[in-house]
Amino acid sequence: MRRHLHNPVRGAAAMQAEHRNERVGWLRPAVLGANDGIVSTASLLLGVATSQASHQSILVAGIAGLVAGAMSMATGEYVSVRSQTDIEEAETETERRHIAANPEYETAELAAIYVKRGLDPGLAEKVARQLMQRDPLGAHVRDELGFSDTLQPRPIQAAVTSALSFASGAALPVLVAAAATQDHLVPLVAAASLVSLTILGGLAAHAGGAPVINGAVRVTFWSALAMAFTSGVGLLFHIGV
Repeated sequence: MRRHLHNPVRGAAAMQAEHRNERVGWLRPAVLGANDGIVSTASLLLGVATSQASHQSILVAGIAGLVAGAMSMATGEYVSVRSQTDIEEAETETERRHIAANPEYETAELAAIYVKRGLDPGLAEKVARQLMQRDPLGAHVRDELGFSDTLQPRPIQAAVTSALSFASGAALPVLVAAAATQDHLVPLVAAASLVSLTILGGLAAHAGGAPVINGAVRVTFWSALAMAFTSGVGLLFHIGV
């Protein structure tokens, strides 16, 4: 009878592949940026188009929306992530002072954390003392505060990623609007944008380990709703004229 031996290296690699936390730092702003770029710019174009504005006015509105949206995403993401970084730095500095002022208390605190995680009290204290000798601040930052180098916020990276992803997403409906005639602009922009959003939603769900169909349907539904509402605003202005 053939025996199947477990390969620990292969098993570890497979387990590592299942964890997607390392993607969070760039995936979140990239997906949100591209999604927002398509939805907001396409909705803006449709709203202006349904008001019976000229083709040139529609394009100007779309390009202005692309630039404004990209800068807004970059600014918002930078401020948000920078604030998170400031909080983590402040907490780390506070923990540094606590360790210097009362290392025995901090050792006991670290041991208590390991006991709650399932270690025997004796082993937990031994582990805590060894970590306090080698890297006390790193141990507390990781195990008490829950900060991780893998998930460490990077403000500049997040801002640039958000701006570029928004601009790349917004470029799609703008290019479609530029190539389309006035009569076909609305259906072409709506169709191209919704197809792209469906694909984007599915890819984002797949990258995050979530059901692909659910992610695609969710993005498509809410995007279509946003475009419909904005188109309605344009129609109202057209009727008023």
